[in-house]
Amino acid sequence: MTDRIHDRLLGDARVDACFAGRAQLQAMLDVEVALAEAEAAVGVVPASCVQPIRTAGRAELYDLAAIAEGVAHGGIPAVPVVRHLTAQVASADPDAARYVHWGATSQDIMDTGLVLQLREAVPVVCDHLQRASCAAADLARRYADTPMAGRTWLQQATPVSFGLKAAGWLDALQRVRVRLLGAFEDARVLQFGGATGTLASLGSTGPAVADALAARLGLRTPDTPWHAHRDRLADLACALGVAVGTVGKVATDLGLMAQTEVGEAWERPAEGRGGSSTMPHKRNPVGASVALAAAARAPALVATVLGAMTHEHERGLGGWQAEWDAVPDLVRTAAGGAKGLGDALDGLVVDPDRMRTNAEMTGGLVLAEAAAMALAPALGKAEAHSCVEAACRRARDEARPLADVLASDPIVTPHLDRAAITRCLTPEHYLGSARVFIQRVLARFDEQGQ
Repeated sequence: MTDRIHDRLLGDARVDACFAGRAQLQAMLDVEVALAEAEAAVGVVPASCVQPIRTAGRAELYDLAAIAEGVAHGGIPAVPVVRHLTAQVASADPDAARYVHWGATSQDIMDTGLVLQLREAVPVVCDHLQRASCAAADLARRYADTPMAGRTWLQQATPVSFGLKAAGWLDALQRVRVRLLGAFEDARVLQFGGATGTLASLGSTGPAVADALAARLGLRTPDTPWHAHRDRLADLACALGVAVGTVGKVATDLGLMAQTEVGEAWERPAEGRGGSSTMPHKRNPVGASVALAAAARAPALVATVLGAMTHEHERGLGGWQAEWDAVPDLVRTAAGGAKGLGDALDGLVVDPDRMRTNAEMTGGLVLAEAAAMALAPALGKAEAHSCVEAACRRARDEARPLADVLASDPIVTPHLDRAAITRCLTPEHYLGSARVFIQRVLARFDEQGQ
C-alpha cells in the first residue's frame, strides 16, 4: 500500500490499516500462532512450544523492511515470515522453534491471513453503504411527494417524486449490501491443506487440526482446501464490484442534479470543500466524484480477480500472485467509493422549488402522456397519442404552453375542459404509484434494521 497525498480522499483509513504491511504480517503470524495452539490441542506438537510461538507472534518484533526484502528475493511473503518467526522463537526456546509452521504450506498462511484481513476490512464497506442507505431513506421520507422531472435518455420524461428517486437509491444500496454480506460470509473459510491439499504431513490428524485451527480463528472449515479454487474470493470481488457500480449510479444522479443549469440538489457546503484553486465560486460535488472514481476503477480490479481464477492443477502459477494486490485494492476502492457517496448524501441540500421550475420549463410537455391517457378512453390509445403529439409540436413551434394548445384543439375540447387539462398537466397529479413504491422500500429497510 503506497502512501500518496490523496489516499485519505479516495480510500479509507480503516481499510488501509487492515491491508498495511504490518497488518498483513500480523495476520500471518496470527495464523501461525493459532496453528501451534490447534496442533498442541490435538496432540500433534508438544504443548510446551505454544507459549514461545505465541510470544514471538507479534508483528512489532520484526523488521518489516527486512521481511519485504526477503519477499523480493524469495518470491512468496510467507517464506521470510516463517524464517524470521522461527529465528525469533529459537532465540528464546530452540526446541519450540522446531514446531513453527508444522504441516502447513505458504499458501495456507497467506490465504487464511487474507481472510482475517478481509474480516476486518469488508465490514467497513458495509458500514459506509449503510450510512448512505440511511441518508437515502431520510430523503425518501422527506420528499415522498416532491415532484420533479423524470429523465430518460438525459431528456425530460414524465414526472417522478424526488422521494421515489431516493427510494430507488436506497433499494439498490440495500440489495448490494445484502449480497456483499452474503459473499463475505461465504469467503470466511479456513485455508489449510499442506503441500497439495491432502495434509499428508499430519497423517490422520489433519482434519482434526484443521477444525481446531478454524475454531481458534473464528472461521469455518471447508470440505476441502481451496488452494486452486478461487470462486469464493471471486464471488466477493464481484459483489464488491456490483456494490461500487451501484454507488456510482447514485453518484451520477447527484452530479447531474448538481449541475449549475439544473441546480436541484447539491452536497452540503463545508469550509474549504469542493472549491477551486482558481474559481472562487465553485462548489464541486466532491463525494460524488470519489464515488465515480471508484466506479471507474473497480471493474478492472474485479476482472483481474476473475482472470486469476484459472489456477493450474493443485496450486497455481501467477494467478494467485495477481490477487495479492487486486483484492485489497478492490476492497479499498469500494470503501472509498461508498464513503464518498455517504458523504454526498449525508445532509444533501435539496431545492424543491428548482425541481418544480425545471419540471415546468417545457410548458407542460413533460405531462403530455397524462393528457394522452385522459383522452384515450374517448379516442383510443393510438389516436389520443397522435393528437397530443401534434399538440406538442405546435406548442414547441409556437412557443406556447401545452395547456393553451390543447384547450384550443377541437379534437380535445369535446372530451377535456380547461380544468381537466390543467389537472392533467399538474405534476402532483401524475406521480402514479410512487408513494406505494417508496413505502415498500422504507418498510423493507426498517424491517432489515438500520
